[in-house]
Amino acid sequence: MFSNLSKNITNIAQTSILEERKEVLQPLIDYIQNKVDQKNPIRLNFICTHNSRRSHLSQIWAQTMAFHFGINTVFCYSGGTETTAMFPKIAETLNNQGFEILQLSETQNPIYAVKFSDNEPAIICFSKTFDDNFNPKSEFAAIMTCSSVDEGCPFIVGAEQRFPIRYNDPKEFDGTDLMNEKYSERSFEIASEMHYVFSNIKI
Repeated sequence: MFSNLSKNITNIAQTSILEERKEVLQPLIDYIQNKVDQKNPIRLNFICTHNSRRSHLSQIWAQTMAFHFGINTVFCYSGGTETTAMFPKIAETLNNQGFEILQLSETQNPIYAVKFSDNEPAIICFSKTFDDNFNPKSEFAAIMTCSSVDEGCPFIVGAEQRFPIRYNDPKEFDGTDLMNEKYSERSFEIASEMHYVFSNIKI
C-alpha cells in the first residue's frame, strides 16, 4: 500500500466510532462475516442518487480497507438512480489522502482508475446507475449512502440485502471556503467507518 495512504489509515484506526453508528454498521458486518464464513464472494454496491460523491468515497474506502485487513474476496461497486459524473473534488481529495488517481477519459463522465497500491488492481470509478452492466446483477448487498435514494428507491433488483448507511453530502460546501476541509472530513468519516466494519471481520 502507498506509504502516505498507509500512514493515514494508521491515524484513521484511532478514530472512535459513536455507539449509534456502530448499531447502523453492525448489520453490514454480520452480512460480510456470514459471506466469509461460507467462503462466498462479497459484493458491495454503494448507492447514492447521482453516484458522484459519497457512493464513490464509500466504494473506494471499503475496497481499500478490505485489502488492508486481508479480506480478498470483497468486490466493491457504486451506482446511482441517475448518471452524472464523479465530482472532480473527490479525485483531488483522495489524491491528497494518499491514493494515486489516473483519469482514463476526457468525456463529460470521465473514467478514473484509483490505486491504493502499486501491485493491486485499480478501482474503476465513473458515474453509472446502480443497475448498470458494470455492476453485479445478483448476490450483492445494496448500501444506501444517502437518504433520498434510500427513501425513493425501495427495491433494488438482485440485492440480497440493503443497508442504510447514510452520510451528509459535502456538496453543500461547494464553492465555499470550507470546501476542501469538508470534503476531506467526509472522506475520513467514511474511511473510519469502513475501517471499523472490516476490522470486525474474522477470517
